[in-house]
Formats: sequence, structure tokens, C-alpha cells
Amino acid sequence: MRIAITCDNYSPHLTTKRCQRVGTWAAANNVEIAYTPTNSSWLNRIEAQFTALRYFALDGTGHPSHKARGSMIRRYIIWRNKHAADERLRRVVARANVA
Repeated sequence: MRIAITCDNYSPHLTTKRCQRVGTWAAANNVEIAYTPTNSSWLNRIEAQFTALRYFALDGTGHPSHKARGSMIRRYIIWRNKHAADERLRRVVARANVA
């Protein structure tokens, strides 16, 4: 089975152009690394999950520290994993998944 890994244009993701080790490994392991075009992060399906994270856990909050923000993110992930079928969550993700 072929596995596809989608990467945006964040500079560490461009290693196949700079370092052949990643490309060689991918070819040997039946992996395709696909890069989204510049300014097209919306093509990467995981981005919709970050939209939901911002919507449900971060928007309108003023965390006093990084530790408090990390705790809020961890609590959201636990909630999200337990409520994957939640209609509000599905609407936010569907709205962000325009591709």
C-alpha cells in the first residue's frame, strides 16, 4: 500500500529538495511526499482540525502562561477524541475543508 504524506511549504518540509536522504527513504518505503502550493495550506486536510482547535479552545481566551494554554489544548484534544461525531465540531471542520 502506498502512503502519501502531505506537507505545506514550511521550510523544514522542503528537505527532499535539499537532502536526498528523505527522498531515498520515501522511494524505498513506497511513500509519496506531496507538497501543497505556496499560500495553499487549505489544501492540507489537517488544517481544518487546527481551525476547530482555535474555534473551540483558543479564540477569545487570554491564557496567563504557555502552560495554561498547553493545558487548554490537551483538554480540547481529549474532548475532541471523545466527541468526534459532535455536530458543532463537524460543521466547523466541514466549513474549513474547502478542498
